[in-house]
Amino acid sequence: MNEQDFQKKLGDLLEQIGSLPADDKARLTKLADEAKDRHTRMKKTVAELQDSLDYLRLSVKYIMFDLEATRRENQYLRKLLEKQSQGPADDSHDEQA
Repeated sequence: MNEQDFQKKLGDLLEQIGSLPADDKARLTKLADEAKDRHTRMKKTVAELQDSLDYLRLSVKYIMFDLEATRRENQYLRKLLEKQSQGPADDSHDEQA
C-alpha cells in the first residue's frame, strides 16, 4: 500500500468513525490517530534504513576500490622485491668470474 492509499483509507475510516456514538467515536478516533502516528514513525524508520543501506553500499564500494588498489600495490612491490633479490645475486656471480 502506498502513502496515497493509506491516507485515503485512513480518511474513510475517520469518516465512518464520525458517524458512531460519542463514546465509541472517541475511542476509535484515538486508535486511528495512534495508527497514523505509528505509520509516520514506520515511514521515518524505513527512510533512515534506506539511507543507512545507501551509505553501506557506498562504503563497500570504497572498500573494494581500496582493496583492489592494495592488491595492485602488493603485486607491484612483490615484483620489485623479486627483481632486487635476483639482481644482487647476478652481480655477485659476475664479480667472481
